[in-house]
Amino acid sequence: MTYTAWILLTASLVGISCGILGVFLILRKMAMMADAISHTVLLGIVVAYLLTHSLNGIHMVIGAAVAGILTTYLVQWFHSRGVGQDASIGVVFTTLFAIGVILIATKTGNVHLDVQHALMGEISFVPWNTVDLPVLGSIPLATLMLFIVLFVVIAVIGLFFKEWKLTTFDPALAASLGIPVIGLHYLFMTLVSVTTVASFDAVGAIMVVAMLIAPAAAAYLWSDKLLVMLFLSAAFGVVSAVLGFYFALWIDTSISGSMAFATGIIFLLSFIISPRHGMLSNWLRPARKTGPSSIDL
Repeated sequence: MTYTAWILLTASLVGISCGILGVFLILRKMAMMADAISHTVLLGIVVAYLLTHSLNGIHMVIGAAVAGILTTYLVQWFHSRGVGQDASIGVVFTTLFAIGVILIATKTGNVHLDVQHALMGEISFVPWNTVDLPVLGSIPLATLMLFIVLFVVIAVIGLFFKEWKLTTFDPALAASLGIPVIGLHYLFMTLVSVTTVASFDAVGAIMVVAMLIAPAAAAYLWSDKLLVMLFLSAAFGVVSAVLGFYFALWIDTSISGSMAFATGIIFLLSFIISPRHGMLSNWLRPARKTGPSSIDL
């Protein structure tokens, strides 16, 4: 494959994985959890470096994943003890991120590890960091990781699809039926953490947050059917990746930033022209209640 093809494939894998999980984040009203995890992984990266004194290796991914999962568990722990969901996210997010910033400022010295380096990935470097596989040959490491993550996400969502629907829309009913609501919540947030970490190194925090939220929010405007929303969100993620890449080439700017910008454009267009809940349809049918009202299971 060509250099451009690897970049587009990698970004598309991020768009699909984040798009699928983003739908459930939106429906569970936990969109800002994506922002929290994408920033608190900084602490895991710094701690992994301080333990190993190396910026390369699987230990960086493990450290980031542990920090993301820790964020999830701390937010749920505070929430289960009466703290509001948004307040829990805000407190955990800012505290862990601040610890990471302090450690960078005081412990890493002259090492090339700073806040900008940790939060802004550069997808144009992805094709150069490769691994050799027996049949497939040389493949970018980030692309391989994202393929594995996408497979896991699709497998887990598919295996427990009915349970995800019940726990998302009516957790009380799910609990009464014997479904482990809390266990599935932790499993889902672990998926979000792992996906965020796998995407983080290639595309950076800004694009990860954009891909987790904007495509799902746009899909929410086009359909009330959960399965359709999942496909639309994944498709919007891929379209954003492609459009953002060529826009970046056109004006010679950041590829990841342009892809994140493209997700916002797609959401804006959906907000205006979507036939069910778009601004134009609401103007044409003023008597109709505005905004999505329900989801068809």
